[in-house]
Amino acid sequence: MTITDWPRTVADPDPDSAAPAAVSGAREPVSQTLDIVSEPQSGTGLESGAGRLTGTQKWAAGAIVSAALVLAGIGLYLSFEHVAVFAHEELRFGSLGKGQLFAVGVDVGIMVMIAVDLLMAWLKRPISWIRYPVWLLTAATVVLNAASGAPEGAWQLLDYVAAGAHGVVPVLFIMVVELGRTSIDRIVRPDRAERDSIPWLRWILAPVATARIFRRMRLWGVTSYPEMICRDQQLIAYEQWLKRKHHGDISQASEDELLPMKMAPYGYTVAQALAMPDEQDQAALEREEEVERRRRAAETRREVADADATAERLRAQGKVETVRAEVDGQTAQARAHAKAQASAAERAAEMEEQALETALVAEARAREAQAARLEAQEREAKAAADVRTAELERQAAEKRRLAAEADRVAAAEAQAIETQTIAEARAVAAEANRRAAETEEAAAETRRRAAEADRHAAEETERQALADARTQAARQGEAEAEYRAAEVRLAAAEIERAAVEAEDIARLTPRQRAVRKVARMILTQADGIAERLPLADIQRELSVASPGTASEYRAEATELLTQGYRP
Repeated sequence: MTITDWPRTVADPDPDSAAPAAVSGAREPVSQTLDIVSEPQSGTGLESGAGRLTGTQKWAAGAIVSAALVLAGIGLYLSFEHVAVFAHEELRFGSLGKGQLFAVGVDVGIMVMIAVDLLMAWLKRPISWIRYPVWLLTAATVVLNAASGAPEGAWQLLDYVAAGAHGVVPVLFIMVVELGRTSIDRIVRPDRAERDSIPWLRWILAPVATARIFRRMRLWGVTSYPEMICRDQQLIAYEQWLKRKHHGDISQASEDELLPMKMAPYGYTVAQALAMPDEQDQAALEREEEVERRRRAAETRREVADADATAERLRAQGKVETVRAEVDGQTAQARAHAKAQASAAERAAEMEEQALETALVAEARAREAQAARLEAQEREAKAAADVRTAELERQAAEKRRLAAEADRVAAAEAQAIETQTIAEARAVAAEANRRAAETEEAAAETRRRAAEADRHAAEETERQALADARTQAARQGEAEAEYRAAEVRLAAAEIERAAVEAEDIARLTPRQRAVRKVARMILTQADGIAERLPLADIQRELSVASPGTASEYRAEATELLTQGYRP
């Protein structure tokens, strides 16, 4: 091992250890490194998940409950009279009946709280604080019983024994109740982790260090005492490795290298503390990627919204242009009609006026001619009258002809004006239609771009969902692999524990134990083929410095397996 290699301790650091438990007092262990070693034996005879008792167990439980009730009755009977008389005489209750009611109230209160405590434990809803009033009232009962038997004068040794005897039955009853409560809790919650107790010998030999370990186990929810010892050994080994790496001056170590010492009081293992910078960097990178993804999604949504708004605006403009062209065409057509009608009316008035002037002139000339004829030829009056009538008819016909010609010209001009106006209106309408078509084409292009943006956004969402699904599948595969590895480790630990117990019973020598341990390693790590088990693993597990010795152990283990050894 070079100076930069990871230092080896009693157990290699587990990178898959869970994070420290919450301060709320969760009972789950912080790390799974030594859960198999620290698993408490419940002693209930029930496997994990078994919730039913056999017939024999039910009879045994009924007998225990009956005996506990008998014990409670004996305690009530022994303490009732003494407490009642002592309450009346010494505690200044008014009468013996009131003293008896006091004794009954205390005993009934104790029994009610005990019953509620056992019931809630049975319902998996235990009330942790209810046992303390029970202990307090029981202690008060013990004190009252002892006080009722106190001597009048000086105390003798037998007086102390008598006073202590008054508290034997109540204390025994409380112990039975606590035992029943713990038994119920283990039956209804078989999977609940139990906290290991620290050996008293360690408290005596190293009280300060043991108090520190006890504090860390309580603060960070570590239930396994061997695991906490392993953590301390790992931390000490890591600190020694740092001193050797930096030639005894640990202050030269970087902040990341000092993390195990800084984070150990907070429940972190050496492996967890060393992995913390990488985990935090990875978490920061994931947060940045999430922020970038959200920003891109927001930009895509904004572009889609802008495209939709542009399309709506263009469609509105097209509708406005179309309506405007229609209104302009209708207005131009109405103006052309009005102009044609006014021009025709003016021309008709001018022709009528000209015809009227021509008729007046002709009438004046006729009158002059008539006067001349009357003076020249009186005999030709009738002929002149006939001539005048014919002339008037001719003039009327001419006037009608001129009026008809004026009407025809006016109608032709009006028709020409109307045709030109209609053509202009049609040209304006065509121009409006062309603009509306261009507007609709622009709107269609905008909709196409919006659809393209939606398609890109959908593809991006689909790619992101596919990536998330692959990530989830990878994580699930890792979790399954970790679960299978944990099962393998559990089976190996069970085999190792059973083998060690068998070796203890057989009282084997250390070499025989080492050979059997190598044989178990061949079975669990090399699939039963000895050559696949590296000598370095044997040296590490058995703390053997010589490869030759490790080779001898492997050869003897192979021979032992050939003889049929199976743990």
